[in-house]
Amino acid sequence: MARRTKRSTRRPKKKSVARRAGAKFKKKSKSAPSPPPVSPLTHIDQRGEARMVDVSDKGATERIAVAEGRVIMRKETLDLVVEGNAMKGDVLGAARLAGIMAAKRTHGLIPLCHPLPLSKIEIDINPEHALPGFLVQATVKVTAKTGVEMEALTAVSIACLTIYDMVKAAERGMRIEGVRLLHKSGGKSGEWHAEA
Repeated sequence: MARRTKRSTRRPKKKSVARRAGAKFKKKSKSAPSPPPVSPLTHIDQRGEARMVDVSDKGATERIAVAEGRVIMRKETLDLVVEGNAMKGDVLGAARLAGIMAAKRTHGLIPLCHPLPLSKIEIDINPEHALPGFLVQATVKVTAKTGVEMEALTAVSIACLTIYDMVKAAERGMRIEGVRLLHKSGGKSGEWHAEA
């Protein structure tokens, strides 16, 4: 009688619990999340949330910002304002005053701006027949720990809007264009000029 050969019933050895845990640990350590990159936007924190920049460690320096904007209109409308015949009265005087008031209230309009003790706000409004329209410039100065770029830009924007409001009865198709920062000085970054 032929001998039966026993089939092997041995199963492959299982990895020890310690070895399996070690493998899992190694796997996790390879895919550990890297820290989030530092944002170049100073008003956004590492979690992507809006914040007011802490300027307490900065030194107070004299800071100046100059901004400009244009109100484009028909030649007839420009002549109407220059001659002083606009229906609402002193258009340019009202626009200058509005620009000054807007610069002083910038921190109340733009949530993350610091309230600043402004030492100078100057609004220049000049007729430009080549446009035709008005060129509006704002110069803002302060001695503080942060700059006044937003104050200058806000002043220009509101002065331009005031010209529009005062003259819209004569022309509703006016355009406000080219609101931008021209120059800033002071602080860590020093001088900056817009490209021509």
